[in-house]
Amino acid sequence: MSTSRSETTSAPVPDGPGGVPGGGPAGRAAPEPGGDLLAALLDGMDAALCAFDAGGVVTHWNREAERILGWPAEEAVGRHGFAGWAVRAADADEVRGRIMAVMDAPGRQVHEFALLRKDGSRVLVRTQSAGVRGADGSPAGVYCAFSEVHAQIDLERAIALSEALSEDGSWGVVLVDVDLRPTVVNAYAARALGTGRATLLGRPLGELIVRGVEELEGALQHVLAEGAPTAPTEVWVTLRTAEGERRRCWRSGFLRLASPLAEEPVPLGVGWLFQDVTDARLAEQDADRLRFRSNQLHRASRIAAECEDPMEAVASHLDFALAGFADHALVDLAVGERLVRVTATPAGAPGPAAAVAGGGIPVRYPAGHPALQAVDRIGSVRASAGAGAEQWAAERQWPSDAAHALCAVLRSRGRTLGVLTFLRGPSRPAFERPDAVYAESVAVRVAAAADLAQTLGA
Repeated sequence: MSTSRSETTSAPVPDGPGGVPGGGPAGRAAPEPGGDLLAALLDGMDAALCAFDAGGVVTHWNREAERILGWPAEEAVGRHGFAGWAVRAADADEVRGRIMAVMDAPGRQVHEFALLRKDGSRVLVRTQSAGVRGADGSPAGVYCAFSEVHAQIDLERAIALSEALSEDGSWGVVLVDVDLRPTVVNAYAARALGTGRATLLGRPLGELIVRGVEELEGALQHVLAEGAPTAPTEVWVTLRTAEGERRRCWRSGFLRLASPLAEEPVPLGVGWLFQDVTDARLAEQDADRLRFRSNQLHRASRIAAECEDPMEAVASHLDFALAGFADHALVDLAVGERLVRVTATPAGAPGPAAAVAGGGIPVRYPAGHPALQAVDRIGSVRASAGAGAEQWAAERQWPSDAAHALCAVLRSRGRTLGVLTFLRGPSRPAFERPDAVYAESVAVRVAAAADLAQTLGA
């Protein structure tokens, strides 16, 4: 329904000689106390409104009614019902009967009628009618508010959509005010944020989002200032939950909300719609990582096949394996019951793996060292430093910038040949199970080249 100004005209009430109300000029009701206020109220209505007295004569007709049907108030007020002008003759009695029946009934009644415009076209309207009582409580007339059915249906659809989104759906919906505080949170969004719907209202988003809140609030502020972006965006956040911190990826869309009642757009806040796509994005990352690592293994194998010295092949495998995976790599081969460092990357700065100068001296690994555990278990061992990473690395004979370690046993022809160790710095995440699988794949190739070197050197 459109907003428009309205005009109210009262029907003439015969009162004096010649049918002049109160003896005044014919055609208008005499001014009454509060009449200007009533006219102003009806003037500001968004809905079309007409009223009938107890005899069915039109007494009020506002500007919205004129807009819909085309009949001005001067031509509508004073007519007896809609017959002969605003409704077909065949429908006049039924329409009049339905409208006037509410005068003796409690509450409101809703009907749909096909009315006639002044130009002769028809329009389907939905009406809400209610009786009007006089000072003594007797029926005094009927008022009827109406609107075009399609406009009413559009409004009902908008309300239904708003309520459905605010309850539940396949997308999270959060409405935030201009201070970026949530005012409406649907069930999906509450589950995604790990809290109750009412609990989040009025609270800063930073109370639940540990990392990524600056990016999210920046997007909301941009929408308030500049309007909605043309495409959805993906935001990675870390949530604080009762089970600990969780990293999530939300595919988000934003809408700037403005009041439809203001002459100029007044921002009410932002509608934030999002969907959790963490699983899909992690699956894509895993697939990309697996594809890259498989390609690295393939390239390393081709390069190693061209190396005359098997230990050069070992270094080639390490160089390709380190890309995007670790910061350092060490190869310790078993000599008797001791492990001897034979190949390593530079300790101070990134560089290619190379044979250790002056090798042959056993490394002084203490009992319980991850490399010794890998030998004992004949499997992979992961370890990470807590506080004091530099001391942790020094105690284990590793470069000082190591904070995470992954030791994979070297096996060939049913024998344990040594240990391959990958190290990451403190700025990188700890090794996980998929990383161990990749390290074991590299260890198989390194073990084969080291076994060949020992066979040729025997």
